[in-house]
Amino acid sequence: LQQSGHRPIVLIGGGTSKVGDPTGKDESRQLLNDEIIKKNTDGISEVFKKFLAFGETDPNDAIMVNNDDWLSSLKYLEFLRDYGTYFTINRMMSFESVKQRMEREAPFSFLEFNYMILQAYDFLELSRRHNAKLQLGGSDQWGNMISGVELGRRVDSTQLYALTAPLITTSDGKKMGKTAGGAVWLNADKLSEYDYWQFWRNTSDQDVIRFMKLFTELSLEEIEAMEGWKGADINKAKIVLADEATALLHGRECLKAIHDTIDSMFKGGKSAQASTEGLNRIFVSADEASEGVKFIDLFVKLKLANSKKEARRLIQGGGAKLGEEKIADENAVLNMDGFNGETEVTLRAGKKRAGVVELN
Repeated sequence: LQQSGHRPIVLIGGGTSKVGDPTGKDESRQLLNDEIIKKNTDGISEVFKKFLAFGETDPNDAIMVNNDDWLSSLKYLEFLRDYGTYFTINRMMSFESVKQRMEREAPFSFLEFNYMILQAYDFLELSRRHNAKLQLGGSDQWGNMISGVELGRRVDSTQLYALTAPLITTSDGKKMGKTAGGAVWLNADKLSEYDYWQFWRNTSDQDVIRFMKLFTELSLEEIEAMEGWKGADINKAKIVLADEATALLHGRECLKAIHDTIDSMFKGGKSAQASTEGLNRIFVSADEASEGVKFIDLFVKLKLANSKKEARRLIQGGGAKLGEEKIADENAVLNMDGFNGETEVTLRAGKKRAGVVELN
């Protein structure tokens, strides 16, 4: 939409995060303090800056606003008087997200019930302040977004619009966005560029073309040229998908380190030391290494396992390695001897996931 001349308005939910969104949740969302909200807001803001062009010179330069700017200053009685009459319990109960929440055992608090009103008011404020016309969101937000469209029409006689996108699933019907190591984070400190690349590289044959159309900026002509690829060629298409998706988020300059890592670790390349640059990395002190650090703890810290239990299963199943050597004992430790005079070692989980432990 920005490339077509429209101006994106990124709304950060600094205000609504103090309440919690009931949509699709079995339980009330944990309330966050101001410090955590600011930290989360800063992290989300940095991610958006990688996908949108922000500035103050062009009419379609993106802007970022925080709904805490207007929600935190609202006076309760005045807000009820001015906007309360535009919402009915009957209408709110008709939305599927609220129905599902009411059917679950966990209590549905009045605090959460207000979320729909606040999100609707956000749309009204964005319309007034920035001439926003279209709100985009996930299909689970349909009820909240329609409430904003209706509020704009009733209060300001303004025609607003809502556009939702369905939950993206893989060809086998599973929710997209999970890896063997957990959630797919967009922040490099949560998920390394290498692991992000591997997530896309591991796309199934049936999904690769569809995901290219959704998650890259390749032209349809370029993508259609790959649609007939089979066998080994489909793996080339997966590499194209991984390269393009990773370049969009982390920049194209990180791709060389990722490919060097893969070449040296999995294709018999020579420059193993230089090739670890793209891997997730943790540090241990010389004192810790002298005492010995359990491998199961290192696998968890490197996000190669979600828990110690999972790390133990990895070792028991023969999928855990120190370099090229299989780790057989789930109680084994990494000590100075394991570094063999080097400053770093590589731990592997299965054939495609790895991380680096470096002496600090």
